[in-house]
Amino acid sequence: MKYKKLGDSNLNVSEICLGTMTYGLQNTIEEAHQQLNYAVAEGINFIDTAEMYPVPSRADTQGKTEEYIGEWLVKQQRDKLIIATKIAGPSPRITWIRGENRKVNRANIQQAIEDSLRGLQTDYIDLYQIHWPDRYVPLFGAPDYDPNHERDSTPIVEQLEVFAELIKAGKIRYLGISNETAWGVCEFCHLAEKLGLPKIVSIQNAFSLVNRIFHINIAEACRFNNVGLMAYSPLGFGFLTGKYLHGVPDNSRVALFPEFDQRYRKTNLTEAIKAYVEIAHKNNITPAQLALAYVNSRWFVDSTIIGATTIEQLKENISSVEISLTKEIIAEIDEVHAKYPNPTP
Repeated sequence: MKYKKLGDSNLNVSEICLGTMTYGLQNTIEEAHQQLNYAVAEGINFIDTAEMYPVPSRADTQGKTEEYIGEWLVKQQRDKLIIATKIAGPSPRITWIRGENRKVNRANIQQAIEDSLRGLQTDYIDLYQIHWPDRYVPLFGAPDYDPNHERDSTPIVEQLEVFAELIKAGKIRYLGISNETAWGVCEFCHLAEKLGLPKIVSIQNAFSLVNRIFHINIAEACRFNNVGLMAYSPLGFGFLTGKYLHGVPDNSRVALFPEFDQRYRKTNLTEAIKAYVEIAHKNNITPAQLALAYVNSRWFVDSTIIGATTIEQLKENISSVEISLTKEIIAEIDEVHAKYPNPTP
C-alpha cells in the first residue's frame, strides 16, 4: 500500500480509502467491523463516511454508519487513522436531517459536527467535507447547468468562517468539498487565500473508466490549487465489474435500490463495459481490478474510495494496488474511451 499527502495537508493517506455507505443497511455491524479490521490490516488508514449514511438515506437508519464506525474506532489507536465525514447539503428528500432548512450555515454546521463527533465517538475529525454544495449545481448525472435553477444559498465566505472556528477549536483538522465544480474549487481557494480562512485540501467527486469528466477541467483547477481528488464510484455503481451484463443479480444494489441506477442507465454504457471487461480478461485481471488500477494510476487522484458488501469484494478491490497497467493497456482503454466517451457523467 502506498501513501500520499492529501492535497497540501499533512494527512498522509493510503492510496485506497475505505468507503462505508453500506454499513447499517446492507452490512451489519459485525460485517462492518470485519471490513474495517481487514482494511487496516492491509494498510488502509483512510476511512470515509457521512452523516446521511447509509445510502439510501432513511429516517430509521440515518446515522448508523457513523455509529458502527464509532463502536469500532473507540477500540483503535486513533492517531493512526484518518477519519473523513461529511455534512449533508440542501435536499427536499432527506428532511429527517435537521428538517427542511439544511443550508450549510452556522447553525447546521455546528449541529452536524457535534452529531458526527458523538456518533464516531471521537473528539476530532481529520477531514470534514461538504457533501454537496449549498448553492445550486447539477448533481449526480443531472443535465447541464441551468441558471433558472439557482437558489438562495449561504455565501462561501460564511461557510469558511464557521469551519475556521471549528478548526481553531480542534474539532476538525482539514476541510474538503464534494460533488463540486471547477468554479467551486477556485472560489473556495481564492476566498480562503484572500481572507486568511481555511483552504480546502480535497475534493470528492466521481471518477471512473465510464466517467472521466473530472479530467476535462476540474483536474486543472485542482492542480494549480493543490487540491487532491478522492475518487468515488470508481466501479461505476458496480457496473464496471461486468456483473450486470447478463441481468441484475439478486441482492445487488441495482436490484435492491433501482432508483439509484438512473445515472448509469445511459446510451453506450453496456458497449463500453463489454469492451473494458474484454481488456481485463485479455490481460488476466478482473474487470474490477482493471477499473480500480486505472483510477489509482491517475496523477490527480490522491486516494480511490472503494466500497464492498462482502469481504471477498473488499479483498479483490484492495488487490488492485498490486496491479500496474502497461502503456499498451492504457492505450486500449483510451481507444474504448474515444469510442464511448463518458457514458455516465
